[in-house]
Amino acid sequence: MARPRSEDKRNAILSAATTVVATLGVSAPTAKIAKGAGVAEGTLFTYFENKDALLNQLYLALKHDMRDEMTRDYPAAQSVEERGRYVWERYIDWGVAFPLKRKAMSQLAVSERISGHTRAAGMEAFGEINAMIHRISSDGPLKDQPPAFVAAVMNAIAEVTMEFIEQDPKHARRYKAAGFVAFWSAIAGK
Repeated sequence: MARPRSEDKRNAILSAATTVVATLGVSAPTAKIAKGAGVAEGTLFTYFENKDALLNQLYLALKHDMRDEMTRDYPAAQSVEERGRYVWERYIDWGVAFPLKRKAMSQLAVSERISGHTRAAGMEAFGEINAMIHRISSDGPLKDQPPAFVAAVMNAIAEVTMEFIEQDPKHARRYKAAGFVAFWSAIAGK
């Protein structure tokens, strides 16, 4: 008789996968992930059918974690610029607070192992944020670009901002504000 699956073990595997993918990339062996989680490699495959299933689930878990942080106490009644600033600041805060999650997400975002279905589900999780960014950019300099391009521009500016904050944390507020100005100018043209 098969043992029931433990949510704690599943979470330990995802946590270990985050660390391993952030440091070694998506080609890292599952044995390293299992060891980091404190489970046998066979146990890993009890929770995830194969490595691609694990990576796709990790991608979604990180996307949901990021979304939850970006939308906690979301100021829906504020102006679109204030909502944009709020989302920006929460994204930067998440990336700086969780550098391994951010690095793992960067690895997964460019991996061919993440399916189109998983990518779509990840984007769907950001429905309200994506709609807001689309409204902001619809009259701006990027108005004729696909939403994925606009999101990539935001991510590139955010990565630079996070890197500077990590190198010089005492000026974090300045970098966060300057990054928002660059992001807002790029998408809104203001």
